[in-house]
Amino acid sequence: MRVVIAEDSALLRKGIVLLLTEAGIEVAAAVEDGEALLRAVEEHRPDVCVTDVRMPPTFVDEGLRAALAIRAQWPGIGVLVLSQYVEERYAFDLIGDETSGVGYLLKDRVDDVDDFVTALERVAAGETVLDTEVVKQFLTRSRRQNPLSELTVREREVLALMAEGESNAGIAEALTISHSAVGKHINNIFMKLDLPPADGGGHRRVLAVLRYLGA
Repeated sequence: MRVVIAEDSALLRKGIVLLLTEAGIEVAAAVEDGEALLRAVEEHRPDVCVTDVRMPPTFVDEGLRAALAIRAQWPGIGVLVLSQYVEERYAFDLIGDETSGVGYLLKDRVDDVDDFVTALERVAAGETVLDTEVVKQFLTRSRRQNPLSELTVREREVLALMAEGESNAGIAEALTISHSAVGKHINNIFMKLDLPPADGGGHRRVLAVLRYLGA
C-alpha cells in the first residue's frame, strides 16, 4: 500500500511517516499543505492519501478542499482525513453522497498504530471509516433533521391517524384508548414538534400533520 501524507506539523508528519514505514507501508510523499498534496497525488497516484483539515496558508479548510478535489479527480484513491476535533460540516462535505474509500478520524487515533493501519487498509479497499465521535455527530444531526424523532411509538400512531383526517374520537376508537389519552398524546406531539399554543389547537393540528408528511 502506498500512501501520501499532508500535515503541516513537522513533528506529527514525521511521526506518521515513521509509524507507517515501520508497519511496512510505503510513504510516497509527506507534504505540509494542500497544494503540495494535490501535486504529490498526481505524481505518485497512491492507494490512500492522509490529510489534515486545517493547513497553510489560512489554516481553515485547505486540507479538506484538497481531499474533495482528490475524490473528484481520482475517485479510485482513498482519502483519510485527520482532524484535531470533530468538525461536522467538514465531515459531511467530505462524505457527501459517495461513501466508498473515505475516512474521517480524530488525530488521537494515530496513537494506536494497529487501528490506524487498519483504517488505512479499509479506506484503500473502498470502505468507509468514521471516528466514533463523528458517528455521534451524524446521529445527532439526523435527529435534529427529523422532527418526528422525539415522538414515542404511540404518538406517531396518533399523528398518523391525524394525517388521515381522523378526529380525536376516531383516533380513540382506532387505537382503543380513551379520549383523554388521545388529548394527552396530541398535546405531547404539539410540544415535541415545538408548535406554540398561541397558534391555536386547530392550526397546530394542521402544522403537525404537515411536519409528519414532510418527514
